[in-house]
Amino acid sequence: MTYEELYRWGSERLTAAGIEEAALDARLLLEYICGTDRNELLAHGDREVENRKRTAYGELLAEREKRIPLQYLTGEQAFMGLEFRVNEAVLIPRQDTEILVEEVLRHLHDGMRILDMCTGSGCILISLLYYTNDCEGVGLDISETALRVAEENKEKLLGGKIQERHGRIHFEQSNLFEKAVGLFDVIVCNPPYIRREALRTLMPEVGKYEPVDALDGGEDGLFFYREITARSKDFLCGGGKLFFEIGCEQAEDVCGLMKSAGFEAINVVKDYSGLDRVVYGTRGFDLETVISTE
Repeated sequence: MTYEELYRWGSERLTAAGIEEAALDARLLLEYICGTDRNELLAHGDREVENRKRTAYGELLAEREKRIPLQYLTGEQAFMGLEFRVNEAVLIPRQDTEILVEEVLRHLHDGMRILDMCTGSGCILISLLYYTNDCEGVGLDISETALRVAEENKEKLLGGKIQERHGRIHFEQSNLFEKAVGLFDVIVCNPPYIRREALRTLMPEVGKYEPVDALDGGEDGLFFYREITARSKDFLCGGGKLFFEIGCEQAEDVCGLMKSAGFEAINVVKDYSGLDRVVYGTRGFDLETVISTE
């Protein structure tokens, strides 16, 4: 079979299986197996593909037909211009979360201290440190297996001399703020926020294969927003900011939680589809602290 014939065969198989982006997934899986890119298909589609690669491609197609996410099959996902390693222990980084990272970057200055709650693959924290200088980052997650992925991504993307340029970073297993130490200029979080009853309505790639603990936001989807907002002021310095990614219908509720907790200058940021995606607010300065420093 030629490269182009193999691609068409794969695309037809995934289309028949009901995969939404069958042609794209078929191409990406073929590129993964053959170590090629899209130009290879366009310029050299008539090249023969060796038997072992055809067999390996067929095996991956069979896994994708079961609705196993493409990213878990290839073990990687692009995010903020970086290639992150992923597996079934972590949520797959999504473009929507880039809105959160971009908004935090607008408020970051060199040397700031960042806490990333529910860090998962580490994609948020690593991206923030990669695109700033001399910031310190702490990533917390309750999942030991997720933290192993985060450590791999840290070494892959911030290892050695690059990490020296981009500041210190470490990950630690923690039930929310249990292991948090000191004050931070920024707390950022993409928490589990799917309502429990809605979990069963998710597409199979998400509901069946992505870690449920990283999706389940409790009965109303707001459990982690309540917990984190209530405790975050104990770990934010005066003027520090708390950033959340939210579900598109949660802005009013999350803004209300932050307002009740005393946060100021609360803002909602929309994603590229015009949907509410990020909420953030500022911790005010305690009067006693201001007086004591005058």
